[in-house]
Amino acid sequence: MRLEVVKSRGLAHNSYFLADGDEALVVDPRRDCIVYAQLAEQECVKVKYILETHRNEDYVIGSLELQNMTDAEIAHSKELPFKYGQHSLSDGDTLSTGRLKIKTLYTPGHTNESLCYTVYESDDKDSTMVFTGDTLFAGEVGRTDLYGTDAQPEQAEKLYHSIHEKLLPLGDHVIVYPAHGAGSVCGHHISDREFSTIGYERKTNPMLQLNKEAFVARSIAQKILAPPYFRKMEHYNIDGAPLLRELPVPRPLRISEFEKEMKKSSTVVVDTREPEAFAGSFIPDSLSIWLDGLSVFPGWVLGYEQNILLVTERKEDVETAKAYLWRIGFHNIIGYLCPGIGGWRDAGKTMVNLDTLSATTLREKLDRNEVVLVDVREPSEWEEEYIKGAKKIYVGHLVDEAEGLPRDKPIAVSCSVGYRGSLGASLLKRLGFTDIYNVLGGVEAWRNLGYSLTRE
Repeated sequence: MRLEVVKSRGLAHNSYFLADGDEALVVDPRRDCIVYAQLAEQECVKVKYILETHRNEDYVIGSLELQNMTDAEIAHSKELPFKYGQHSLSDGDTLSTGRLKIKTLYTPGHTNESLCYTVYESDDKDSTMVFTGDTLFAGEVGRTDLYGTDAQPEQAEKLYHSIHEKLLPLGDHVIVYPAHGAGSVCGHHISDREFSTIGYERKTNPMLQLNKEAFVARSIAQKILAPPYFRKMEHYNIDGAPLLRELPVPRPLRISEFEKEMKKSSTVVVDTREPEAFAGSFIPDSLSIWLDGLSVFPGWVLGYEQNILLVTERKEDVETAKAYLWRIGFHNIIGYLCPGIGGWRDAGKTMVNLDTLSATTLREKLDRNEVVLVDVREPSEWEEEYIKGAKKIYVGHLVDEAEGLPRDKPIAVSCSVGYRGSLGASLLKRLGFTDIYNVLGGVEAWRNLGYSLTRE
């Protein structure tokens, strides 16, 4: 038996390739899925099944893509009317891969069709591992707010029963392989541990120390943002997304071609360089979304009808950017600036810069009331600590709430270290704000300098 974890950076998504004998299965594949076919080739096995734990909301699942490569059969829950797949599974249904038996557990709560998959070796009565999807994470459980606040108490109660009646009875020895790690939007404070065990979670997971009433209350109290692109993902993941071979490939564009495309009203330039490089010089009206940030933040600030032009640090970054955008359903990637920002500069084209502040200078300006500070981190981060006096607007809501910001006073945009701050500053620049700073180092630098922070 061989298990391989395939991680998708940015999304903090884990998928799994499990092989035994001459057969294999894949759990929750990502959309750019050649990696699983390559693993199958290396192991000289045939991918027999593609197992989905639920209709994922944070990325386009790669089941159809992988089936097109391997002829594997797709299995998911019978509780949703999926328009693709060969197996609609119920609680207790079993499949086999090599000598392994895979048993389905119906575990509603995060979503109403959520499944977990337990793995048994040969005729063993005890399972060895379980793929828990978004039901149970290392140090956390799945979010329960996807059906709205009115339904959340019922969903949280379902999740409590799923964990305590289906997963914990498997036994403390069972290894837990969740669908996400730290940084995912599918849980509140997921641990950075790659895997866990039922016993370790039973003993240390804060949510598993609570009775049902406290579990429900804690679930409801969690503040987790739901990006607007979730709706698009849910549509793709029930109806089936287009195959990647059907999508246009980003073209290398010369400066004149790039300039022509960027003048179209439906086009946006996305600069994937680091915040420091972006601040030094960038093409006017560009959005600053660092490379790993492309896994999530386009879903907050871009429309699916927009055409995307890329500016990257290196040409090889285009492949990564393309994969990240495809994972969340953005298909209109027209092309990239082939000569790079250096070529744009050498051609004498217009460039602008973004002013930056250190934490020290920010403190001095705040003390003299010379700047308005906007904290664009998530609400869960504000709960822990923030700089006193900061206006708190999440970066994904900044465009909608920018009307409340002054235009007659400099604005400093801050996040944890400067990445979301750069995106926020570039959004305000596109809205016509002129005197904008990005605070490089953000709250992290402020804390490390020993400056005071406050809590909600």
